[in-house]
Amino acid sequence: MGIYSDIKEDFANAYHNDPALNSKIDFLFNYPGVWAIAWYRIAHRLHKANFKRLARMIMGLNQIFTHIDIHPAATIGHRVFIDHGTGVVIGETAIVEDDVVIYQGVTLGGVSLDHGKRHPTIKKGAVIGAGAKVLGNIEVGEYSKVGANSVVVKAVPDCSTAIGIPAHVIEKGRCKDPFMHNMLPDINKELFEYMLKRVAILEHILVEDNKDLLIQDLELEHIYDSFLKSMKN
Repeated sequence: MGIYSDIKEDFANAYHNDPALNSKIDFLFNYPGVWAIAWYRIAHRLHKANFKRLARMIMGLNQIFTHIDIHPAATIGHRVFIDHGTGVVIGETAIVEDDVVIYQGVTLGGVSLDHGKRHPTIKKGAVIGAGAKVLGNIEVGEYSKVGANSVVVKAVPDCSTAIGIPAHVIEKGRCKDPFMHNMLPDINKELFEYMLKRVAILEHILVEDNKDLLIQDLELEHIYDSFLKSMKN
C-alpha cells in the first residue's frame, strides 16, 4: 500500500474504534492520535530514505501539536489506533503490529543504552491500557491486553491479560474478548482482604481454640499459596 492509502486507512479505522466519532470535522480538533500516526507515516518514509533530520523535525512538530512522541524509525503496522493519545511515547526500535489499540499515557520505552533492539514489540491485535508502561526488548503477544497503569517488564504470552506493577499475567487463552478495565481484578485489594481475614481467624483461634477456625485458616493458607504461585508465573 502507498502512503496515501495507509493514511486513508488510519482515518477510516478511527470510526471502527471510537463510537464517539460522528463527523470528519472531529478529526481536526479531537483526534491527535490519528494525526500523529498520519505524520509518522510521512516521517517514517523520509527516515527510511535517509532524510533522518527532516523526519525528526516533522515528528518534533507533531509532538508540539499532538503531545504524542513517536520516533520516525519505529515500525507501526496497519490500522493502529491511538485513542486520545496525550502522553503516548513510542521509542526508536519499537514494533507495533496491525490492529493494535493504544490508550493515552502509554510508553513503549527502552531500559538499555545499547544501539540494538531495546524497545518492545506489540503483536497484532493487542490492547495497551491508559498509562501503561511497556519497557525493554520484550513482546506483548497477539490479542493480549495490558491493564491501565501497569508496568510490563516481562513478555506477555498471546491471548493473555497482564496487570500490576510489575505486571503479572492473570488470564490466558482469551483472545478477542472486549477490553473491560472495570472488570480487571484488584490484586492489592484481594491481598489486603486476605490479610484481614487471616488476622481475624488467628485472633479467634487464640481466644477460642476452635477446630473449625483451624480448618478455615488452612483453607486460607492454601488460597495464599495458590496466589503466590500465580504471581510467579
